[in-house]
Amino acid sequence: MLTPKQYELLNFIHQRVKERGIPPSYDEMKEALGLRSKSGIHRLITALEERGFIRRLPHRARAIEIVRLPETLAGRGGMQRSPFLPDVIEGGLGRRPEPELMPASGLENGEPPRSVVVPVMGRIAAGVPISAIQDHTYDVMVPPEMLGAGEHFALEVRGDSMIEAGILDGDTVIIRRTNTAQNGDIVVALVDDEEATLKRFRRKGGSIALEAANPAYETRIFGPDRVKIQGRLVGLLRRY
Repeated sequence: MLTPKQYELLNFIHQRVKERGIPPSYDEMKEALGLRSKSGIHRLITALEERGFIRRLPHRARAIEIVRLPETLAGRGGMQRSPFLPDVIEGGLGRRPEPELMPASGLENGEPPRSVVVPVMGRIAAGVPISAIQDHTYDVMVPPEMLGAGEHFALEVRGDSMIEAGILDGDTVIIRRTNTAQNGDIVVALVDDEEATLKRFRRKGGSIALEAANPAYETRIFGPDRVKIQGRLVGLLRRY
């Protein structure tokens, strides 16, 4: 049986993953539950793991998997298993797919495509910003259920500023192209039409904050005319 705070945290994690496909930060969990420190969040996560509701995954940054939900949550149409991470596809990246996996849209022989071709458009900084997004370099294959509607592209991640959001140096992020974002979204932001960076978006009054998910990096504040949103994170690929 869960305490009210344990239930509240499990519900918050579950809803955030359903809505955004990415985990809330420890600061967001602390704020949502009205706690004074992140140590309280760590204690609640440990309690949820001991009770069999979540499982911490080894060798991944802050990776937690929801194993099961209380009936009061599962009965709301929730999934029984939800990753506490962006969708991660393991395996080699940039390899030329087999011919039967090539259709990028539509149907073949009456069946949905098994994979979709997504162009990799260079590198993105999860750390010190680098030059703006480059031209199409190669393609990766992505499961269609990861994408949804809209246009998508991929970027190679360089840096460690987003490790507490489960995004590691060397990952390839899948981005849905858009020029708008909501508070808390992880976005590709173009600063001064020169620097491209992957950060969490916050609008604070008349300014825009680009937040890292690593305490070693400071939040950067800009005027709204200096930041252009290029897209929003929907998933990532990882090679082991």
